[in-house]
Amino acid sequence: MFITLDGIDGGGKSTQIELLASWLTSQGHRVQTHRDPGSTKLGTAIREILLHREDIPLANTTEMLLYMAARAQLVAENIQPALQAGETIVCDRFLLANVVYQGSAGGLDVEDLWQVGQIATAGCMPDVTIVLDIDPEIAASRIQRGQDRLEKRGIAYFQKVRRGFIDQLPRCGGTTAMIDANTDIQTLHEQIIAVVQKGIDAMHKRRY
Repeated sequence: MFITLDGIDGGGKSTQIELLASWLTSQGHRVQTHRDPGSTKLGTAIREILLHREDIPLANTTEMLLYMAARAQLVAENIQPALQAGETIVCDRFLLANVVYQGSAGGLDVEDLWQVGQIATAGCMPDVTIVLDIDPEIAASRIQRGQDRLEKRGIAYFQKVRRGFIDQLPRCGGTTAMIDANTDIQTLHEQIIAVVQKGIDAMHKRRY
């Protein structure tokens, strides 16, 4: 099973991924957690360029293709082998984020991004996609570290990102949900579990 959590930084993804992985393990799943971009040597190197190497100029299309390259390696190196072995993947972001950040908010054509994404992922798409929805101003106030390259684009950019998640989430297929992240950790965790359980049930129905 392949699960992704997405949304604007500050919505609590990291905490919820850890809690979800623990719950899945308690239910008998063999779980791997990954982040996109990242989780491979190539992905980690690309992540550094994308988010922190502001001395390296990036055209919009270049930025998009770097995300796609990191994802292609993540799928080939980690996600596909794990799924074939019957393991469960919980991933921090996936193709939806690329479409939203570089397309809906960044000005590239979203249809082109979905098509390029199909190539980059070799058609490997999540069974469950959950977006943790939060107002960008609240999200920004929660981030205690320094801002990365994307986060410096400002509230107006992230309002477009938020709208992009709402518009593009139905394109993900499988079980999808947008959950209000402006709540306490335990309540959010329980809501995520309910969606994931729905996805598990749907997979069982398809198999039998």
